[in-house]
Amino acid sequence: MKLIILNFVLFQIGWLACVMGGANDIPWLGLVAVALIVAVHLVNAEDPVPEAILLSIATVIGVIWESLLAINSLMLYQTGLFIDGLAPYWLIALWPLFATTMNVSMRWLKNRFITSAVFGAIGGPAAFFAGHHLGAVDFPDMLQSMLVLGLGWGILMPVMVYLAGQFDGYQKREVQLA
Repeated sequence: MKLIILNFVLFQIGWLACVMGGANDIPWLGLVAVALIVAVHLVNAEDPVPEAILLSIATVIGVIWESLLAINSLMLYQTGLFIDGLAPYWLIALWPLFATTMNVSMRWLKNRFITSAVFGAIGGPAAFFAGHHLGAVDFPDMLQSMLVLGLGWGILMPVMVYLAGQFDGYQKREVQLA
């Protein structure tokens, strides 16, 4: 149970560091936080190799998804841009951070693909809405952006749940939900 709580708390700290860093023109802050959290995650894994693979795949998915949203002007960012029009690096860092939860604090979603789709369709837009209110992202058309985010995360979350099942470095470790 301690590991689940640690994982959940570290994710929240990392998310806040990325979003607040992006909102306050210190986007590197999120990268530092995520690097430290990923290191803690991998050290705690029974087998860090599949976890590292999961985090790497998540990063690639994040680069593609977030950049598609940015290129199509569904999201507008002010800081952390390597290339104009693409997703900022602090946002991309959220993807390996997110992946650290898949086999620990979000393990309860394993093999629950419909539940994970609903969770993603609601949680994805909610996270972006929170990021918007913190000043990290703007939406030219809020409704359109929220609908696209809901649809996208409704698909991406079950994909991540599936990938976590394939690359689980915590499966032998006692990760109890109760």
